[in-house]
Amino acid sequence: MLQLTTTRQERGEAIAKKVGQIRRLDEIHYIVKSQSRSDQLYEVSQTEIGWNCSCPDHQSRGVECKHIIAVKFSFAMRKQVKARVVLDPIIVTNCPACGSEMIKKAGIRRNRSGDIQRYSCEACGKLFSINVGFERMKHNPKAITAAMQLYFSGESLRNTQRSLKLLGADVSHQTIANWIEKYTILMKGYVDKIGPNVGDVWRADEVYIKVKGNMKYLFALIDDETRYWIAQEVADSKHKHDAQGLFHEGKVLMDKVPGVLITDGLPAYHDAFKREFYSRVYPQPRHINAIKITGHQNEANNNKMERINGEIRDREKTMRGLKKKNTPILQGMQVYHNFIKPHEGLDGKTPAEACGITVNGENKWMTLIQNAAQAK
Repeated sequence: MLQLTTTRQERGEAIAKKVGQIRRLDEIHYIVKSQSRSDQLYEVSQTEIGWNCSCPDHQSRGVECKHIIAVKFSFAMRKQVKARVVLDPIIVTNCPACGSEMIKKAGIRRNRSGDIQRYSCEACGKLFSINVGFERMKHNPKAITAAMQLYFSGESLRNTQRSLKLLGADVSHQTIANWIEKYTILMKGYVDKIGPNVGDVWRADEVYIKVKGNMKYLFALIDDETRYWIAQEVADSKHKHDAQGLFHEGKVLMDKVPGVLITDGLPAYHDAFKREFYSRVYPQPRHINAIKITGHQNEANNNKMERINGEIRDREKTMRGLKKKNTPILQGMQVYHNFIKPHEGLDGKTPAEACGITVNGENKWMTLIQNAAQAK
């Protein structure tokens, strides 16, 4: 009996480690592929009295079968993965000239918009200041990141300008726009390489936006479980647009395809799903495209997607439309949504935190910019 238990344990771990064997529907429902028959699938679910599997081994003997073991092992691996990425603020520890750790604070460098700490090296005598990500900027990092926070929280450029002036940073609204463009591009390029641990159920939807007074459509793809905004693209038309590019970007960035895709009935989603996500290999991805604005069942409504659409509409209303189709502002909204803004539906966490990416520090904008600049 001991040998049999060990065999089940080993087989269960082998199933969990093999790609494509387990499809997670949600936190308590899973589909596990049979090891002996490629067309046989077993349903594994967590109940009030423990785990249940539809396989004969569990149903007839009542034992913890290899499929349950595989799901539990997979769940444990997911919890480990979720804690794998931690971004900390960059702290000065070495002299940039000689690399010595014998450094100490040496007064303040006073700028028009704020103060920056200076250091001296006791080994080589060099006097320096380290401002990772904000080198050669006339204004200090706090002013720049405060502008990012105010703007993406909903303020206009000119209201952001007025708020910064009260904080002692007198800048033009065009300078603020330049900051937003520069640092959004820097951060977006960095966070796209981190690889969040998103779930297996994704949602896609489109919302109209104005670009130079003309109606366009922003297509967005998010993860259902964590609300992580995966990908986006702007299209000239709603009904003639091909969403395959959106799905391909999501597949590349997340390094996976969803087990379930939830959309409305737009034909662009159906055709793109078949070309980009569908597979003949079991378990096959499903496309649910008969959704409503509201509903009791998770798969029958698109409320989570409508919430992010509301964020986009509120932001665009303040801006009175976008100035260009490829504006970095939309990417900045994506970074803000994923890494900065806490969500009530996630118990106060950001989508990135729900995906296993922790951004430490009181100023998360600064932490992201510092890590992005250092990686670059």
